[in-house]
Amino acid sequence: MTFHEAMLSQPYWVVMWTRILGAVIVGTLVILIFSKATRRDALIIFVTHLAVLFVMGWLFKQVGYVRLLGIVHVFLWTPLVVYLFRRLGDRAITFPFRQTIWLLLLVLSISLAFDYLDVTRYLLGERASLV
Repeated sequence: MTFHEAMLSQPYWVVMWTRILGAVIVGTLVILIFSKATRRDALIIFVTHLAVLFVMGWLFKQVGYVRLLGIVHVFLWTPLVVYLFRRLGDRAITFPFRQTIWLLLLVLSISLAFDYLDVTRYLLGERASLV
């Protein structure tokens, strides 16, 4: 089973959440490149997203579709969330771009809440495959 097949075998709400998450990430990238003040942020988000995809695929091959996969988001998205939150203090970031960053922060934070919970549950012994 591939990672994508495993992900699609999850409950409907999880599949929809991953689609929303992906759409917000891609949408954020597209929007932020239109402002000189946020182009570097778009690049950082893009590189982080690529790293998540690569490392998640590698970890999936090592351990399967288990709760531990959330650790990839914990290690890569937590610093991204902190960085983006700090960037909101930059007055050069105008309203639509600031709102876009807030949306991404909201979506990543919700996802991170699930990821922190999943990693904790894995470390406490819930190591069964999720498929």
